[in-house]
Amino acid sequence: MKTPVMTGAGLVAAFMAFCSIASQPAAAQMPEPDSADVATIDGIVHAYYDVISGPAGTPRQWRRDSALYMPGAMFVSMGETDGKPRATPMSPEEFRRRTDAGLVTNGFFEIELGRRVERFGNVAQVRSAYEMRRTTEDPPFGRGVNYLLLYWDGVRWWISGAVWDDERPDNPLPVEWVTAPDSGH
Repeated sequence: MKTPVMTGAGLVAAFMAFCSIASQPAAAQMPEPDSADVATIDGIVHAYYDVISGPAGTPRQWRRDSALYMPGAMFVSMGETDGKPRATPMSPEEFRRRTDAGLVTNGFFEIELGRRVERFGNVAQVRSAYEMRRTTEDPPFGRGVNYLLLYWDGVRWWISGAVWDDERPDNPLPVEWVTAPDSGH
């Protein structure tokens, strides 16, 4: 007996049905977001920074953070080893587990320095330059760029992924990325 092969519209419909079913259990477990966090691009970018920032000894807002991302969202942290690019992919939950103790023990504030938003219909890409500090009064100990991929589902914005790289002597932040923010509304 020959196995039927799906092509074209049938394959797309089957894939969409699978995605819908596969994401339901994860979506059902997600906390309700604060509407101010997800109603606008500005709101979701603000929340992205706010949830991980805080003084030493203060727990991070991980429940609030988990409401920002679609099920299956991915992070990629870029770095270098022996002068060669190194990508570290992880889920938002893996990121939380890897960083929580250090953020709470040492204090951490990630502050947006400038932003550019490119939007087409229901999708947007946000380039957001940042600096990192241990306290709001300390000098920055690092800077870099986050790229956030967002989509609008008709009700709210979701982050589908984030990729970032930190500034290095051979990889300086362009000055215009810091001094000319684009609110992206």
